[in-house]
Amino acid sequence: MGTRLFAAVVPPADAVEHLDDFLEPRREAGEFRWTLAQQFHVTLAFLPDVAEHLVEEYVDRLADGLARTPVPVLRLGGPVAFPDAAGTRALAVAVLPESEGADVVLERMAGRARNAAVTVGTEVDGQRFRPHLTIARLRRPADTTSWVRLLETYTGPDWPVLEVAVIASHLGEGPGNRPRYETLAEIALGQ
Repeated sequence: MGTRLFAAVVPPADAVEHLDDFLEPRREAGEFRWTLAQQFHVTLAFLPDVAEHLVEEYVDRLADGLARTPVPVLRLGGPVAFPDAAGTRALAVAVLPESEGADVVLERMAGRARNAAVTVGTEVDGQRFRPHLTIARLRRPADTTSWVRLLETYTGPDWPVLEVAVIASHLGEGPGNRPRYETLAEIALGQ
């Protein structure tokens, strides 16, 4: 069994704190499994099973792919419900472009994170990239319309994406049987 890896944009502390403060008083409601604030991230590519010897090569390929990438400015705001508000399995906050072309840059970064996986010969989750930050998962699908409305009122501070993290996810090793995340590499943008 290899390593579960993902390449992600991790928001800075002030953006994490802002969203966490917004959610904190509301966390008692709902049958949700809340994402821990220290695990907030925006996934660019998910690699379910990477052979140990390919991890470093993946990081190198990704660094090559992200070289000369302009720094996009983003903010978190607005709702995303997967698959929809009527039968939600995961609730997320959308990622909004703040700088000119930031959405295109983010899309390109996700493409490069996936291409790097293909280049080194490992499997990558093929779902269409839809930038979001998951805040909660539901044990069974439920109607989250009221949460979607609430999240429509949320807008976080903007921040420049200075790096992409490559994170290993160790299932069931974190608090409350959650995954434990281990940052293996941080790749700077804007070189």
